Amino acid sequence: MEYSYRPRGVCSQRMDFELEDGKIVSVKVTGGCDGNLKGIASLVAGMDIDEAIRRMEGIRCGYKATSCPDQMAKALKAFQAEHA
Repeated sequence: MEYSYRPRGVCSQRMDFELEDGKIVSVKVTGGCDGNLKGIASLVAGMDIDEAIRRMEGIRCGYKATSCPDQMAKALKAFQAEHA
C-alpha cells in the first residue's frame, strides 16, 4: 500500500512510503539532506513499522523540536491510525 506524508518543521517536503503486512517496503523522501535520507530509507526497508517508530521517534535535528526521522515516525503512526 502506498502512503504519502507532508512533514512539518523539517527541510524535507514529502515522504512516500510503500508498506505491506506491517513492514516498510520502501521510502522516498523529496527535499532534505539527500544522502542522509537515502541512507535512512535503505536502513528501514524491510523493517517492521513499530520497530521503525520506536527507533526514530523523538530524534531532534539541532535546535529543532523534530527531525526527518522523527517525521517518518509520525508518518508511520498516522498511517497506522488511518488503517487500524
